[in-house]
Amino acid sequence: MILFLLGIAIVYVLTISWLIYGFTKINHFEYIGSSPKTSFSIIVPFRNEAENLPVLLESFSKLNYPMDLFEVILVDDESEEEFRWQNTDYRIQFLKNIRVSNSPKKDAITTAMEIVKTDWVITTDADCTVPKNWLLALDNFIQLHHVSMIAGAVIYDCNNSFLHHFQQLDLASLQGATIGSFGIKKGFMCNGANFAYTKSFFQKLKGFEGNSTIASGDDVFLLQKALSQYPEKVAYLKSKNTIVTTKPVNDWKSLFYQRVRWASKTTSYQSTFGKRLGLLVFVMNFGFFYCLVLTVFGILPYFSPVIYFLIKFGIDTVLIQQTNKFLTEHKMRHLFLSSLWYPFFSTAVALYCLFGKYEWKGRRF
Repeated sequence: MILFLLGIAIVYVLTISWLIYGFTKINHFEYIGSSPKTSFSIIVPFRNEAENLPVLLESFSKLNYPMDLFEVILVDDESEEEFRWQNTDYRIQFLKNIRVSNSPKKDAITTAMEIVKTDWVITTDADCTVPKNWLLALDNFIQLHHVSMIAGAVIYDCNNSFLHHFQQLDLASLQGATIGSFGIKKGFMCNGANFAYTKSFFQKLKGFEGNSTIASGDDVFLLQKALSQYPEKVAYLKSKNTIVTTKPVNDWKSLFYQRVRWASKTTSYQSTFGKRLGLLVFVMNFGFFYCLVLTVFGILPYFSPVIYFLIKFGIDTVLIQQTNKFLTEHKMRHLFLSSLWYPFFSTAVALYCLFGKYEWKGRRF
């Protein structure tokens, strides 16, 4: 048993080390010196976001980009509250979502695509804000690189609570794995709150065809489809100018369901690397819990879970610190306590995915 747990730990350390190496292979891109040329349509699916949308729209008004080169398409997914926006210097279009599948967000993006007239589309979420050079950095990157799809980074706007910082550290590990996987040519994940692609490329990929029965995954499934067919057309934009800020959830139940929603997509990945990494992370986290149980029953020496945890904590810390340095100027908080709690939380999420349902935007899936 000790040899089995040790073997899992070694494979885990080697894999995370590979991702850390991949992270360093993606160069920073902060150039914004070229004149803007690219036209963008920013698609924002929303449901019951009357409080958040004005903040997002205000951040659009502060963009360092010509107002005539971008438009915003708001797609209302059966909101139970009315939202009215004030006049802006940029164009806003409002649509009602046309539901045809089990995935409201995929339907919303597909609905918006029917009226998009620009070359490039960007998706983001209603509870986000964008930095002032977001579009300018994207435009300059597009002018210098022949790509059709671009993934970008997302960060939480945290308060001082343990719950918020736990989410930030978890997101940092996911972002680190995302960037690292692109660096080793094994990209498999992205975030729909900061995801751009051309309309023609979306149509070439036949949109969300093939995964419309899965409630979420408007981002990763489209990315994996693109990488499997046209890997040279996909890039990760590692730029502080394009980091989108989103809101963490404010209670553990919502966080649990959110992570269940994220994890439930893993078994449907096209990416073999993504599936294997997901399985490895689960086994490593479950291994710590299992190691504790065996120690309590006297099957393993008392120091076994301590060594196992320190191995995992050590390599995870390197990846998280590296990513956090890119994402934010703030220091990490509650890292040790979060690392102790995460194996139990992650294991519960993974096991619940097999049998349970989850809530999302007032609906059950």
